[in-house]
Amino acid sequence: MTTSTIQSLMKQMTLNEKIAQLLQLAGPFFKGSTEQGHITGPMAAMPISVENIEHAGSVLGVSGAAEVISIQKKHLENNRLGIPLLFMADIIHGYKTIFPVPLAIACSWDTELAQKSAEIAAKEAAVSGVHVTFAPMVDLVRDPRWGRVMESTGEDPYLNQVFAKAFVNGFQGQDLSNDLQSVAACVKHFAAYGAAEAGRDYNTVDLSERQLRESYLPAYKAALDEGCEMVMTAFNTVDGIPATGNEKLMRSLLREEWGFDGVLISDWGAVKELIPHGVAEDDKEAALKAIKAGVDIEMMTACYVQHLAELVTEGAIEESIIDESVLRILTLKEKLGLFEQPYRGADVELEQQVVSHPDHLQVSRELATKSCVLLKNDNHILPLTSNKNIALIGPFADSGDILGPWSALGVREEAVTLKQAFEKHLPTNQLNVATGCHVETITQQQLEEAVQAASNADVIVVAVGEDSEMSGEAGCRTNIQLPAPQLELLKALATCGKPIITLLFNGRPLDLHGVIEYSDAVLEAWYPGSEGGNALLDLLYGVTIPSGKLTMSFPDNVGQVPVYYNHFNTGRPQGAPDAQERYVSQYLDAPNDPLFPFGFGLSYTQFSYSDLELTSTQLTKDSEITATASVSNIGHFTGEEIVQFYIQDVVGEVVRPLKELKGYQSIILEPGETQQVTFTITEDQLRYHHADLSFKSDNGSFVLYVGTNSKDVLSHSFQLISQGRN
Repeated sequence: MTTSTIQSLMKQMTLNEKIAQLLQLAGPFFKGSTEQGHITGPMAAMPISVENIEHAGSVLGVSGAAEVISIQKKHLENNRLGIPLLFMADIIHGYKTIFPVPLAIACSWDTELAQKSAEIAAKEAAVSGVHVTFAPMVDLVRDPRWGRVMESTGEDPYLNQVFAKAFVNGFQGQDLSNDLQSVAACVKHFAAYGAAEAGRDYNTVDLSERQLRESYLPAYKAALDEGCEMVMTAFNTVDGIPATGNEKLMRSLLREEWGFDGVLISDWGAVKELIPHGVAEDDKEAALKAIKAGVDIEMMTACYVQHLAELVTEGAIEESIIDESVLRILTLKEKLGLFEQPYRGADVELEQQVVSHPDHLQVSRELATKSCVLLKNDNHILPLTSNKNIALIGPFADSGDILGPWSALGVREEAVTLKQAFEKHLPTNQLNVATGCHVETITQQQLEEAVQAASNADVIVVAVGEDSEMSGEAGCRTNIQLPAPQLELLKALATCGKPIITLLFNGRPLDLHGVIEYSDAVLEAWYPGSEGGNALLDLLYGVTIPSGKLTMSFPDNVGQVPVYYNHFNTGRPQGAPDAQERYVSQYLDAPNDPLFPFGFGLSYTQFSYSDLELTSTQLTKDSEITATASVSNIGHFTGEEIVQFYIQDVVGEVVRPLKELKGYQSIILEPGETQQVTFTITEDQLRYHHADLSFKSDNGSFVLYVGTNSKDVLSHSFQLISQGRN
């Protein structure tokens, strides 16, 4: 079907049929659904029933080949023009095979594996009938109090861009129209949702346009440049206007400046939420503002179907604005091949073979090992040797709650727990397991049993963290320490005088006071996914060597938040030589620096950096500088090192960050081996948004930093000069 054919189809559609294409509802509203008519909670307040939605455009949250085929079949029997439904779902970090949460995936710094995880998620989702995934989320985040940090890839604009591209390519593949194992991607949440004040979900965002463009917009743009088919609006305000009704953001920037002509969808209920935001008086005005902003699909409210026809009749909007949205929706349906194959890749028999395939689980295991970050390893307590007696203690010792929020159809009972993995690795007499406490409660009996188990062991492995409900959407916390019962458990175990290895399961950077002091080693496991237990055993026993690096800083305490590496300096920086100690920009009761900086991560071996050299110290628009540095493995294990390259613009028209990530390389070194790493510096890497929002570079001094994290670096200066510039 061509564009002209779609337009011909549109000419046959009534206005109400067009408007219905703009409506997205959850599965219980549709005939053929196993939950048909089970409309409860907030859904029950909607002025829509199963009987009056024959012409709806898309379905939310339904998956499973049999269910999708049933709903689509019933829909087509009743749809006058045979326009198929789009099926969309939140496939965030896996469908049935669950991968680590996105924040963890980012800590692998491995875009190939990230893309592979999205390919597998798409393959499992597509055979189960899903056409569109509400992913990737590329919101830049600097506040770990926000529950949705687990969906992001961290605090850095550059890294967010490269992962946005990887996920889009993984979900959509190279030929979305013909590849029935792919799904359309929907980048979210446009825009700047990760900057919600106080880390509180759905809260206000107030940024300058320069900061918005400099830090928050690049990852969305990167996803769209890779061909991402859809964009989801954010819940928050942008410059005082909720994103879902923000004409400047959606029409002027997204549509006109960036040229995006794909489908724009609201988040759940966001059109109607224009009313409590205070920019719409009622449902009718909410519909008017959202359609004028260019929102094509209204998710789970009925402002459009109730009021758009009336707005056209009154002359408040032209029918052509609705036609634009319908054309975009039908074009996506055609691109997915739904007019010719309304069931697309949904296949009940093949679904059983594809979903949770052993090959998929193996990739999940590999990605989990690369996503974990070793934060501490005193006295080389890790890796363990198989002759040690282990006390495995803590609420996550035998918990399947390691999949994390947004884990689609992942089944906790099928996740490989730590206990199960240890039992496969050690004889029964070498492993003693005790709960110690629950996530948020503890009893004296639990504590006594844990101390007894620890006293009889050579090494204590403590598995602690947040249950998945403490993270994810609406999982915001002001106290980002471990719950008090878990800290009490750690303190009690420390009295046993045995080495303690702490494994952390969580969806955000934590304040680790109460953990670091009592642990000889700390391994950040995040929510590692379906193969979490096996992956952690691989790391604990040195089958795999830790290589993950943090993509979000861990604060010293929550009072520092937001704390991030690429911050600005002040007129009175900490330690300024001409200022009294009190009158500099620092806290009286805590350091300025995070406990663990962006890019931090240990290995079982050690790496040494030396001999940073540049081919020139002068750069022009038409030239390049090649930087080289030597990295040596001075330890006893073969290891992978993620070499990070940062640049500082020393003097700018506006204040510039102290350093910005511009690239990285992963290298594998044998003990005693040295490799030279190279990095190419070009003028376009030095551009930034000026006061007038022009994007360009300035002549002057710059510093290149190369190192193992954002703090521990070598440096070399260079100049950008006018020679050869236009």
